[in-house]
Amino acid sequence: MSEREVLLSVQHLEQFFKMGKKTLKAVNDVSFDVYKGEVLGLVGESGCGKTTTGRSIIRLYDITGGSVYFKGQRICAGVRTYKDKIAEAKKAAKAKLAELNAQPQSAERDEQIAAVKAELQKVIAEQTAEIRKAQYDHKNCNRLYAQKEMQAVRDKYEPMIAALPEGEERDKLTAEFKHELRLASHDRIMNKMQMIFQDPIASLNPRMTVREIIAEGLIIRGITDKKYIDEQVYKVLDLVGLVPEHAGRYPHEFSGGQRQRIGIARAIILNPELIIADEPISALDVSIQAQVINLLNDLRNNLGLTILFIAHDLSVVKYFSDRIAVMYFGKIVELATSDELFAHPLHPYTRSLLSAIPLPDPHYEKQRKRVTYNPLADHDYSEQGPTLREVEPGHFVSCNDVEFERYIAEINADGEQSK
Repeated sequence: MSEREVLLSVQHLEQFFKMGKKTLKAVNDVSFDVYKGEVLGLVGESGCGKTTTGRSIIRLYDITGGSVYFKGQRICAGVRTYKDKIAEAKKAAKAKLAELNAQPQSAERDEQIAAVKAELQKVIAEQTAEIRKAQYDHKNCNRLYAQKEMQAVRDKYEPMIAALPEGEERDKLTAEFKHELRLASHDRIMNKMQMIFQDPIASLNPRMTVREIIAEGLIIRGITDKKYIDEQVYKVLDLVGLVPEHAGRYPHEFSGGQRQRIGIARAIILNPELIIADEPISALDVSIQAQVINLLNDLRNNLGLTILFIAHDLSVVKYFSDRIAVMYFGKIVELATSDELFAHPLHPYTRSLLSAIPLPDPHYEKQRKRVTYNPLADHDYSEQGPTLREVEPGHFVSCNDVEFERYIAEINADGEQSK
């Protein structure tokens, strides 16, 4: 089996916010990959960092630390990690120099002092170079992507044009080449990533018509042909279950479900490869929720979309997602396929979430026991902290060595019972 293509890679993402003299660690060292064509569900209680993660990926926030790669290109980069390494090196060098200076003067001591200073300068130079590279990648990601796309257009058209003799056919192909090259020059890697926001009425401009809202991305990209814009707007309206007559109306003239469809249409008009759906069904009733989920599923299959699906409702996430990542207090505590996570939850917080899912069965509900999660009672991290580890292929859990051995024993015991 060939390896799946990683479309989005989030590596050690940190998003901190200053709150007076305190720092809120909204997202703290989060790492995961999203494969092309899949739906990754991101679940957890309110305030755990799901939405902040999505907004950081799409660059609505400047991230504090870590990196985000899209199609192999770094699009977000924070510098806190590199600055911390410099600070740690300075602290260690200061302690070492104080120890050496307390010794009697000698040639050996002077050599050791020089070596410590040289090592410190080396670390500072290396981390400073990483900071500059991160800042360059972050600032110029769209320009670098446009250059790559323009070169791809040249590689496609220039040999074809060179092979044709002078005449009408060559002129037609040259005009097409110039048009494609102009579009590529306006292309942005962030156009390939779009977001569906949680509150559709707050994310749609009330002073703009539906046509203006949906077409805004095309206009920003540099497309000015009114007929082409109208065709694309009507096309995506049809895809999301609306009609061309809706294009002239304003957001307040629609129901909540229809407004969410408008938000989806705005997201897909630029033909993105990744959609970040931030709780797109949380404000809708059950029947409309089902319609929106089915719509997203159809768009995923028809357009080949990859979706990062942020939600609270675990039953919906299980139905819609290929894999699920569980977040708690800004960290991912468990990541596995949907079936595996529901069949064999390992982290105590995941078990607590699953125990809260109600079922339309009165007999089951009478017997259902709610599992509460108490981090202080469920974990002992006094000697060793947790890290995200792979306990079995594709199943990751945040744990230390002791918990890792226990989870492995649980998996083996479940395997023996199933035989």
